[in-house]
Amino acid sequence: MAQTATDYDLFVIGAGSGGVRAARMAASYGAKVAVAEEYRVGGTCVIRGCVPKKLLVYASEFAHEIRDIAPGYGWTVTGTSFDWATLRNNVLAEVDRLSGIYARNLRNAGVEIVNQRATVAAPGRVRLADGTEVGARHILVATGGQPWLPTDLDGAEHLITSNEVFLLDRLPGSILIAGGGYIAVEFAFLLKGLGVDVTLLYRGETVLNGFDDDVRIKVHDELKRHGIRVITQAVFSRIEKTDTGCRSHLTNGLTVDTDLVMGAMGRRAYTGGLGLEQAGVALDANGAVVVDAFSKSSVDGIWAVGDVTDRINLTPVAIREGAAFAATVFAGTPMSFDHKDVASAVFSQPPVGSVGLTEAQARSAHGAVDIYKTTFRPMRYVLPNDETRMLMKLVVRASDQVVVGCHIAGPDAPEIIQAVAIAIKAGLTKPQFDATCAVHPTVAEELVTMKEKWVPSP
Repeated sequence: MAQTATDYDLFVIGAGSGGVRAARMAASYGAKVAVAEEYRVGGTCVIRGCVPKKLLVYASEFAHEIRDIAPGYGWTVTGTSFDWATLRNNVLAEVDRLSGIYARNLRNAGVEIVNQRATVAAPGRVRLADGTEVGARHILVATGGQPWLPTDLDGAEHLITSNEVFLLDRLPGSILIAGGGYIAVEFAFLLKGLGVDVTLLYRGETVLNGFDDDVRIKVHDELKRHGIRVITQAVFSRIEKTDTGCRSHLTNGLTVDTDLVMGAMGRRAYTGGLGLEQAGVALDANGAVVVDAFSKSSVDGIWAVGDVTDRINLTPVAIREGAAFAATVFAGTPMSFDHKDVASAVFSQPPVGSVGLTEAQARSAHGAVDIYKTTFRPMRYVLPNDETRMLMKLVVRASDQVVVGCHIAGPDAPEIIQAVAIAIKAGLTKPQFDATCAVHPTVAEELVTMKEKWVPSP
């Protein structure tokens, strides 16, 4: 590798979704680009996040389908069994395939891949793990995030994180998951579906803080309906290793014995040891890189996209931020990604889809709002007499009838919310929703047939 004053137009630290998109786009604009990755190309989403997790969710849903749904449609299914090693190996093979595609796409775009850790030596200078220093007109930090664990907790060394679940030699008979965010909730449901006895520990009262309250209550109730033990308003006091697993001592006086204990108590930007502070780059209290609307840090020539900035920590957001950065810096087209009305999903069982303002946020921002909501049993679950229910909710600004939020909890919610997000991003009104003809019979038709405003009980 050359060591001239400026070896690259762009050096990207981190080959996750945001970094890869930025690198490829910059190269397409004629820039000389390198990207360094200390582990594997693909980042959190491909290697240890969205993709393998969604595959595990699919796997976990089969138990419910075979045991509870199929008999209602006349199917008698016998002799079923589940093999964790087969699932795990198939998932890891898919991860390998996707990582290879990411790497191939980078090379095909003319991007040099550096398979080692890189840090910021100074503005315009990057230091590699082997001691080599290279110059770059622009440095893009795209190192993502990592699970946060309480280092001051007695017994914290016994905690695993979501990263390790994908690599387990065998499934535990029981697990305690600490946390109430989407990662904790998703793993609670999917592990329960795979036959694990699950306890969820959450310091708050209702899971999924930040989501609409109706959705939070719905998911919390579903956790319990699925047989997951939910302990709220408590945290660890200490974790003790036992002959068979771990004993979790809680601040409410309870002790819980499980084979494994998993921490899903949040994530932090992966900025430790990157040399950013020494280079003068401003970080926030949680270590995230502070950037402006164009992803520029406090230091000229140093930029950041994705979870490392802790704006909206979603893969598609990182991709859009990476593309906007490349257009701004290398295509002469200043562009910033609009973080308003970004849809999100929680792959719980049933899943959640959400876009726009929650009811509480809308009341705070706009005052008077109209609420339309309904709960019903999807047609698919009538014959099996299954208790799964769908929740749909529209939040409408009363002053002009613009739909400012949509929240769905039920089958196919993430698929539905993608289309609804277009309407909300476009600022469509409730009358325009109402003027849209329904597709029957579908669960989604409820979005255009809800006519009665919801009135809270006195």
